[in-house]
Amino acid sequence: MRAEVDSPVGTLTLTAADGAITAVDWGRVPTSDTAPVFDQARAELAAYFARDLTAFTLPLAPGGSAFQQQFYAALCAIPHGETRSYGDLAADLGVSAQAIGQACGANPIPIFIPCHRVLGAGGLGGYSGAGGVETKIALLKLEGAASLLI
Repeated sequence: MRAEVDSPVGTLTLTAADGAITAVDWGRVPTSDTAPVFDQARAELAAYFARDLTAFTLPLAPGGSAFQQQFYAALCAIPHGETRSYGDLAADLGVSAQAIGQACGANPIPIFIPCHRVLGAGGLGGYSGAGGVETKIALLKLEGAASLLI
């Protein structure tokens, strides 16, 4: 099942299965699905972009290995408006910073699973969503974390 959501960072296509969001992609695809999880996702995204929501509560099901599940949980534990470095997460999870970077790039549910809150030791690092680093900056500014970029 898929549904579109317009947002300040572009049109998002949400994919869901079994009542949980499984993917977020940028761009339009033919969609016509309706489901309660899509209504909740739209409402939570609208509140997030209006600066009225700091933690998502909708059900997420990103799939993946045990490491990926630990990684997604670690991302979701980063508070709104705060950031962590690839190295910080690597130390916490007992893996290399490169593994963290690769896991960020493979995050199937960006924004809801906030990989935009992970920064490189020397700067922003990358972002896999449409618009790349500019979208990452926009999300960090929205959360009030822009001062951390300087």
